Amino acid sequence: MDIKTLKEKLNLKLLCGDDLDRTITGCYCGDLLSWVMSRAQENDVWLTVMGNINSVGVAVLADVACIVLTENAALDADALQRAEQNGVVILQTDKNTYQMAAAISQLI
Repeated sequence: MDIKTLKEKLNLKLLCGDDLDRTITGCYCGDLLSWVMSRAQENDVWLTVMGNINSVGVAVLADVACIVLTENAALDADALQRAEQNGVVILQTDKNTYQMAAAISQLI
């Protein structure tokens, strides 16, 4: 599945990024950045409430497919700018992390 399909099927809001053709192969849930950095896999969807510049850095290092901010977590301006510079796709949902993980597991 690709990010575009995920966005459409789960009614996610696109906050930034345009590489919606990237393939998704898994999902990782976590807010402790050092933990995510060492455990998230390439091409995972990363579910988090952390919408700061450090999260964008972790997304780049872990090479996740995209970030989904759950519970309508905000994306701060510095993070938006860094995500745009690095081509990181960031989506948003009002659902909580468990609800999103369950929905994603049904799709991949």
